[in-house]
Amino acid sequence: MIEKDRRTRLWETVAAATRFCIAVENAREMEKNAFVAEMTGSLPRLYVSFCETEAEETDDVFFPASYVDEDYYESVRRNMEALIGADDTYLETFEDDMKYSSEPIAASVAEGLADIFQDLYNFATAVKESEGEALERAYAECRENFNSYWSRTLCNVMRPLNQMRLNPSDEE
Repeated sequence: MIEKDRRTRLWETVAAATRFCIAVENAREMEKNAFVAEMTGSLPRLYVSFCETEAEETDDVFFPASYVDEDYYESVRRNMEALIGADDTYLETFEDDMKYSSEPIAASVAEGLADIFQDLYNFATAVKESEGEALERAYAECRENFNSYWSRTLCNVMRPLNQMRLNPSDEE
């Protein structure tokens, strides 16, 4: 029963990653408030999914293909940046360089979301193309990346997204 629950949680994580990726890919066709609502709903789900489910120990080395090239990354980033507009830039307080700087460090919501998108897209696509055979290995790789860097990015972009959701601007 435990193994089945684990597999179910992994497949739910794939579904959450896929939903996030579809929203990012379709940002250009969305209204800003709808996009922000989708992000503020998807990101916490992803955070919990990757925190609650441990990766299985394996000796397999898995380097999933990168399905997001630089042009595709830039395309989704630019589309989100255009949609978010002036609210895209926020002050980053947890940047390591902040302790050495007297100037505030600006960050981009679109760039943070594109960074998360890149890893989740690779994860979901590796699982899809392997017809589920790479689920455990792809999850382990994505979870390692989550722990190493994009969990922090996720938390950081939630703050400006939350601000946009609770206090929508009149630019639409």
